[in-house]
Amino acid sequence: MRKRHSDDNHLNNNETNKTSTNPESPNIKHPPTSVNRSMKSYPSTSRNNRFSSSLSSASSSVAGYSPLFGSLGRSAKQQVRNKLIAFAIITALYTAFLYRSGGAKNYLSEETENNKMNTGLARMKSTGRFMTVATWNIAAINNNPFEYWLTMEDKPEYEDLMKNVESFIESPQDNDVPVRTVFTEDMFDKLETRMKSVGWDGMDTVRNEYWEKDYKHRKIISQFLKDPLLGSKRLASMPDRVTNTIHVADSDVPACRPTVINSYDGDLSTLEKWFKAWEQFMFLHPLKQKTSQGTDTSLIPYQMLQPIKRAKYPDITEEEEKVSLPLQTVCGAIFDAILVHMMNKVSPTPAVWQNLKKTMVQSLIQNKVKNTLHILEAAYSSSDIISLQEVSSSFIYQAASLQSAISKNFIVVSPKNMDESRDQNSILFLNKMTFPHGASSEITALVESSFEQGINVPVAKGDILAITATDKDGIKYVIASFHGDTNGLATIPVVNAIARAIKSTPDLSDHVLIFGLDANTYEKGVPKKKQDVLEFAEAYRALGLTSCWGDEPNPRNYTTYNARTYLQPQLNKACKSSEKRKYGDVNPKDFILFDKEVFEVVQTWKDNTGKKDYVEDMAFPTLTFPSDHAVLATILKPTSSSTSA
Repeated sequence: MRKRHSDDNHLNNNETNKTSTNPESPNIKHPPTSVNRSMKSYPSTSRNNRFSSSLSSASSSVAGYSPLFGSLGRSAKQQVRNKLIAFAIITALYTAFLYRSGGAKNYLSEETENNKMNTGLARMKSTGRFMTVATWNIAAINNNPFEYWLTMEDKPEYEDLMKNVESFIESPQDNDVPVRTVFTEDMFDKLETRMKSVGWDGMDTVRNEYWEKDYKHRKIISQFLKDPLLGSKRLASMPDRVTNTIHVADSDVPACRPTVINSYDGDLSTLEKWFKAWEQFMFLHPLKQKTSQGTDTSLIPYQMLQPIKRAKYPDITEEEEKVSLPLQTVCGAIFDAILVHMMNKVSPTPAVWQNLKKTMVQSLIQNKVKNTLHILEAAYSSSDIISLQEVSSSFIYQAASLQSAISKNFIVVSPKNMDESRDQNSILFLNKMTFPHGASSEITALVESSFEQGINVPVAKGDILAITATDKDGIKYVIASFHGDTNGLATIPVVNAIARAIKSTPDLSDHVLIFGLDANTYEKGVPKKKQDVLEFAEAYRALGLTSCWGDEPNPRNYTTYNARTYLQPQLNKACKSSEKRKYGDVNPKDFILFDKEVFEVVQTWKDNTGKKDYVEDMAFPTLTFPSDHAVLATILKPTSSSTSA
């Protein structure tokens, strides 16, 4: 029986969390609709005024009666007065020299800016304004709707289907038939003719050494799908990766290879229908593509395949490397044929699994951007800052469009140097009322240049976005969004780099850090292989930071719960239905970091429903929640120490 979080379970157990647990609690004051943009002057910040006042007082004392002058004659008084004036002038000149040379200037400027920050925080506290921050890695299913176990309580046929697939592969028995009964001799002959027509070499070797002597005799499950060498050689997964879903230039609709594991919507009710469509897709239809130079070209899918090099995949033999183009094409065809055969075998009728697939494709792929934006608009539109990771360019354009409800409330900030090949970017939403001027500058390059020398940090283009911004109370921020690598090994170096960039840049010394990230940390890390969550906490504490989960997060406070099914090319990563929790990716991966001396947590919650609620022990994505990461949100308020001048 799954249990839902009560509001109390949403709270961080840190002592700072002492306020109401309801995200919409009436004691939380959101920004007013009118914004006062005028800046006040702060007398306490002007050392020059105090110095001038002291000098003026000294001059008045000289001009009038003083015990020091009372017993002196007029000439002696004039000499003392002249000496004092000369001393004051020299002192003023020396102070001006220090100021211009950077000594007093830096000191006075730093004190002035810190006082401005404290005044802004004091104003924020006096008005009862909080800072609400959310972070969410919105990626999940890219092409294959069956890749992850889903929770579909209103469609019990899904669970039945996926358990039948699991049983078919784990205990095939009589279903483990020879390849030639699924991918037939006639299919191979037609495929061979196609491959010869495009001029590929080694076709006799492929037929005699691989098809006749090997592949056609193999059992479809135990000797083909489960063969670890086929996997390590990438003979089936490589052609799938290249041709599974192909983006077409000047079109929002991709071209999908006829297979079970993508958005292909044609009829796959028989192997004959599948092969006819598959053959035409791979060898007949050119697709418009953009080159790296930005020009248009047309490629037929077989032309997109690349040789498999032994230097990169050492399990490939020299002979297999020479014929890797036709060999991977044959293996890819056999792989797809087995999947179609299996689905029609385990489903009550072909219509059952194909209709399920259409529903899943619509919710998780075709309408993913729409459904993701709906969650943000409906549940998180009152946030001050939203950081997002693994964001596509399509999402960015739709979020920023004039028709989007998001654009009415938020300024959408994306990296200048976006990742166009992977199409995975970290971005930020800034509430227009809280940050009326938007982002002041992007400092991503500064952060990347602050990595410790000699350390290889596994970050890709688009993983980091760091900006500066000033809120309506005059508080200056460094705000960042980051997507960690799969093993989390870049997370600590990136956090260190941001802290180093702020510390080493005088213009950032008065900025407050707020940082939303998919840290990709693990409940149980492996040294130098997987980032342990408690080791990560130790690292951010050393920088004077804390998190929405406190100084020491609970390693069992998970923000991911996903597991791969048997309907994907890497069967070694598949989880049984009864072992999703044990072998799935169930880990505490998502964080919001901030300066411990400046802010403290009022409330933190996580959400895997899109309704500010989290269901424990539930695998996600779901049809209504399209990501494999929970939304993480926190409400912050200024600390008592941060508001003291």
